[in-house]
Amino acid sequence: MCGLSGEIRFGGRPADVASVERMTAAMAARGPDGVGLWSLGPVALGHRRLRIIDLSDRGAQPMVDAEAGLAGVFNGCLYNYRELREVLLAEGYRFFSTSDTEVLLKAYRHWGPRCVDRFKGMFAFAVAERDTGRLVLGRDRLGIKPLYITRDAARLRFASTLPALLAGGGVRTDIDRIALHHYMTFHSVVPSPRTILTGVEKLPPATVRTIEPDGTTHDEHYWNPPFTRPPRDGAPGTGTVQLDVLQAGRDEMGPGEWREAVLSAVRVAVRRRMVADVPVGVLLSGGLDSSLIVALLAEEGQRDLATFSVGFHAAGGESGDEFAYSDLVARRFGTDHHRIMVDDLRLLPSLEKAVAAMSEPMVSHDCVAFHLLAEEVSRHVKVVQSGQGADEVFAGYDWYPPLDGVPRDGAAEVYAKVFFDRPHEGLAEILTRDYLIGEDVSTEFVRRHLAMPGADTALDAVLRLDTGVMLVDDPVKRVDNMTMAFGLEARTPFLDHELVELAATCPPELKLASGGKGVLKEAARGLVPDEVIDRPKGYFPVPAIRHIHGPFLELVRDALTGQAARERGLFRPAMVDKLLASPDDHRTTLGANALWQLGLLELWLQAQGV
Repeated sequence: MCGLSGEIRFGGRPADVASVERMTAAMAARGPDGVGLWSLGPVALGHRRLRIIDLSDRGAQPMVDAEAGLAGVFNGCLYNYRELREVLLAEGYRFFSTSDTEVLLKAYRHWGPRCVDRFKGMFAFAVAERDTGRLVLGRDRLGIKPLYITRDAARLRFASTLPALLAGGGVRTDIDRIALHHYMTFHSVVPSPRTILTGVEKLPPATVRTIEPDGTTHDEHYWNPPFTRPPRDGAPGTGTVQLDVLQAGRDEMGPGEWREAVLSAVRVAVRRRMVADVPVGVLLSGGLDSSLIVALLAEEGQRDLATFSVGFHAAGGESGDEFAYSDLVARRFGTDHHRIMVDDLRLLPSLEKAVAAMSEPMVSHDCVAFHLLAEEVSRHVKVVQSGQGADEVFAGYDWYPPLDGVPRDGAAEVYAKVFFDRPHEGLAEILTRDYLIGEDVSTEFVRRHLAMPGADTALDAVLRLDTGVMLVDDPVKRVDNMTMAFGLEARTPFLDHELVELAATCPPELKLASGGKGVLKEAARGLVPDEVIDRPKGYFPVPAIRHIHGPFLELVRDALTGQAARERGLFRPAMVDKLLASPDDHRTTLGANALWQLGLLELWLQAQGV
């Protein structure tokens, strides 16, 4: 896990190495163990390194394969790099390191850009071809690793974070009004390729982009699980999940077979994510997902596994920790458990640092929890597994049941009603005229996505949307930004692409059972304590942000009423005054604090100097 950056100039002009150096320096926290720069004519690459695999200098980046005429930078981990290395050795390739970065370069040399089809892992990369002058960018299937891009007529730049691009200079920073519409309605989700800034885009997940020396580009989207039932011969929908239990002949799989299939796939996903040359810990929230990871690691024989939980002081009558459950799991499996209680005095400074660490404005209050947790965890380990993604993959959220049985042509309206923060019409009360747009672009985006071919039911279509869009541009981004702010690599077994493919074919009723994640709960029976499986759904609670008061209220007030906010003129003053007067009385559809949504955006814009 690292930070990468680079530039390609069009028309043969030399790359601006100084700009790439500034972008690379801006990501020092992502890679505290090393820095490197490389340039050749119109292309330059930069890299900050976090040493996880091959701790020697042979694994340093940018990495150059002079014989092949390739140079590359890579962020992430190829969990199957050892298997790929053996295949490539058999093909006659020689290796000078034991790093997965070199495996990526050799795989690119052997299979070309479609080498991504063979990768099992999380990744963002850039490969420069010396002989053709082209640059190729790639991103993993679930968008676990970020890649931001800015371009003009003269050049294209890219980096692992949006603030790094800003550090490179020359970026348009006016507000994208369509992205703002998404932010204010689509639960703060801004789908790829847009960001809140007009001059910056994101490479979409599961995409390989080829940039020619003259600036022309070509995108190839290489993965799209169908969210349909397995065919009658029992083979999985995509043909890539190789689990014996799925070879069920012509009979449909029953609940017991699905339970075994899911457990087998989770077990494989957790095992894959132990590959490292450093110890791997677990972020243990006390919920089902992280507890199952701990249980499976214990089953694999892991001893003295480091686990970490975070808690906050209560506020507004709401508890700020779930230690009762995480302690139960830690005792059951004998982990080396670290219980982190965050004092209120630490919360406000960390909040401001968390906002500065965001590549895009992220409203969820658990950003602060992850930021503080990552700070503590990074003192003990460099790699952790996290339960992120299970709720989207296995239908664990409470907005999924209302979609059960809804006709496909009515899914967009039902989804918007249960998930969107507010209707399109409500924006006129919040945004000033300069930032309003006439079309309901967020509902139309959802409608188009849900209408795409595939997906047997309305719920299947919504799970496809949430897995491919919402998950990528909210919780996954949150975890990456907050953990990498301290050089901590977070691995997410529930986002193993083969597990996601399997879950996509699972009948919706099995996922909705038992209040959500039914098939996963059944898979965990006998491994995880029943008290954890049957508990009410929890989350990373930060009551002081859900119930804004005291210094937190003053921070938001200063951001929304200060000179920068007045000059920007995003929000109507009357609405700002109304929210500031009674911050706890105004909630979005899913219960988020409406004042925090406005305040966070302005805080982020100011933190980035926009």
